[in-house]
Amino acid sequence: MIRVAAIDELPPGARRLVQAGQRTIGVYNVGGTYVAVLNACPHELAPICLGRVDGTTLPSKPGEWRWGREGEILVCPWHGWEFDLLDGGRCLTDPRALRTYPVEIRDGAVWVAE
Repeated sequence: MIRVAAIDELPPGARRLVQAGQRTIGVYNVGGTYVAVLNACPHELAPICLGRVDGTTLPSKPGEWRWGREGEILVCPWHGWEFDLLDGGRCLTDPRALRTYPVEIRDGAVWVAE
């Protein structure tokens, strides 16, 4: 396990990058849920953790544009692919998903499995 940060150092909406050997892992606090993903987009291996955490367009009627899921979607900085941080890193438009890691909260800190 790798210690990421004290809980108060990773408030909702925050991200922290940690090294695990040769890998970089991004750890996110998504509204109180901690999520850890490999810093590699499954599309073209872009450094996904350099992308923004945002929302996405939601299903809507023709001629309408609805926005939602703010703070739950990780957007690839290279090609704009969107990944659901709260659903195992699943891509919203493709069957691929981000590689995720288990996260534990203990002793007042956030830890990620290598």
